Amino acid sequence: MTFRAVFVAFSLSIAALAAARAAAAAEPDIALYAMDCGRMELADADAFADDGAYKGVAKKLVVPCYLIRHPKGDLIWDTGLTEAMADAAAKPPGMSMDRKLSDQLKELGLSPADIEYLAVSHSHFDHIGNGGLFAASTWIVDADERAYAFRPQARADKIEFGAYAALENAKTVEIKEDAPYDVFGDGSVQIVPAPGHTPGHSVLLVKLAQAGPVLLTGDLWHIAESREAKRVPRFNVDRAKTIASYEAVEKLAAEIGARVVRQHVPEDFDAFPKFPQPLR
Repeated sequence: MTFRAVFVAFSLSIAALAAARAAAAAEPDIALYAMDCGRMELADADAFADDGAYKGVAKKLVVPCYLIRHPKGDLIWDTGLTEAMADAAAKPPGMSMDRKLSDQLKELGLSPADIEYLAVSHSHFDHIGNGGLFAASTWIVDADERAYAFRPQARADKIEFGAYAALENAKTVEIKEDAPYDVFGDGSVQIVPAPGHTPGHSVLLVKLAQAGPVLLTGDLWHIAESREAKRVPRFNVDRAKTIASYEAVEKLAAEIGARVVRQHVPEDFDAFPKFPQPLR
């Protein structure tokens, strides 16, 4: 190889390195923490597939909460089972909690009052169970999901509703467009509509500098096998919209090469760095 060829190759490598560093510098410094906010054991998971595939089948589910730390603020995604359960003398059948969400935040030097933003995939009790702790945060929520959370049937369950009732008067940003909502305005954290499980069910896209894009998929799939088999829980509000959301999220994941996290699946949760270590 001639001196000129060596010089050109060296120059190109330096340019490539500079470009890589510039791209990395352009990515915001985001940390994603996975927190254990409860466990559920199902003696019969029949309700989680309307084709009867899980009839009589026992399943174990994890109930996670996620903290996304961004230079412009902190976002809690899903708040798990109510931490009052940790203090209860008797736990609901099949449910357990080893650590409170607030105690895990404390390990990072945070309290619920320090969290700027709250968003939940949807308003079921195992995803909004500590919502009331974040009434001082700005709640970013799909308009249809907010209406669903405060419908008369939801209010009738005093225990479950009481866990998030304080959000009714929280500062709220309602998502009314059928398009991703850019939380921090830089494309790094987006709330993506995926209705069907509930009217305003959503998934969260987090773009990390090192790990790449991650999709936290709420209750799109509760059980590992349900994703490939496209199984729909019996209690979803709209089957056709559920299937459409499956296809839309799979298409998005394929286009951007995202890591898809089935939130209730223990092996997906265990693949995250062990708290308090983050994924970056």
